[in-house]
Amino acid sequence: MPGLRTEITEIATGLGTTGRTIDEAFSTQPFALRSVPGDVWNQVAQAYDAGVDTWLFDAAFRNGQALLDAHEGLRGRAPYRVEWKGPHRPPGDNVIPADLRIDHVYLVSCKYLSNILHNPGPARLFDRLLMGEQRSSEDWFHAVSPSEYQAFYVAARDHVALALPDDVRDLTRQQQRTLRDCLRERELPAELRDPWTRLCASVSAASARRWSVNLTTTATKLRLLWRLIRVADASYFVLGAAPGGSLRFRVMSAWDWMQVYELRAFDIAPSRAGQPQVAWSASVRRRDGDSESVVAGHVEIRWSHGRFNGMPEAKVYLDTPHAEVPGYLPLR
Repeated sequence: MPGLRTEITEIATGLGTTGRTIDEAFSTQPFALRSVPGDVWNQVAQAYDAGVDTWLFDAAFRNGQALLDAHEGLRGRAPYRVEWKGPHRPPGDNVIPADLRIDHVYLVSCKYLSNILHNPGPARLFDRLLMGEQRSSEDWFHAVSPSEYQAFYVAARDHVALALPDDVRDLTRQQQRTLRDCLRERELPAELRDPWTRLCASVSAASARRWSVNLTTTATKLRLLWRLIRVADASYFVLGAAPGGSLRFRVMSAWDWMQVYELRAFDIAPSRAGQPQVAWSASVRRRDGDSESVVAGHVEIRWSHGRFNGMPEAKVYLDTPHAEVPGYLPLR
């Protein structure tokens, strides 16, 4: 479920497109946005009235106003329908991370102080290349590095000195939580560091190999790049904030991208970090000249709810500033 800050950014961005002032927008009844439940609206409106996260309300509302005024946006025409997607996950393969829909046509993704692109299961990323929505119950650590995973578990079990099973796969949910609670400290005990380092190196290398094996053609690599950086069949807008200021972009459609850019290389490599990690980068050339740019990021493979608790996830980060990503055009 989204937190209050997420609701503030998305709802305030939508209100900014309506042509009202922010005070007028929050005093309008019925609600200016469709599909916003009454309890959510009341919580966000109360936060605004109480002066909570004023900078966030202001930044989000001004981003909505920028879309209203933009030549490539609404061109000053106040919309008749602004819809909030909310927390629901639509069925199917959702490439555009839309949080708002305006007049059934304009899609808006709200991105505030985050460089996370995706948070899938490792099998969906490395084996299925972000295609499809099916989930896997496979424990990725055991699937790609069973020996190192078991060795780390044995070291952890011996350290906590609890009556736990011999095989890590036999842990019950309650035992997973108990082991997690015993290993909550950010820094591992000395006797667990070497087994953990070996597990990180093994999972990183094995994940990179699995990913590379599935990227057999330039077309496959291009489709993956588009999915990673969220280039889709339709153009949409990214509105948000980064440490350096506002984010206001129109993201090209795949059709437009192909006319402007050419993928030259897509590289994958395991990287050393405090947890399993795989780096990715793509070299892209403009078709109207020889200029070439690189868009890069990394994937952190980690437990979703603490050590040994829950299935590992593959969190995809963008390391390149949004303004330098091929296909992300400043909103005009």
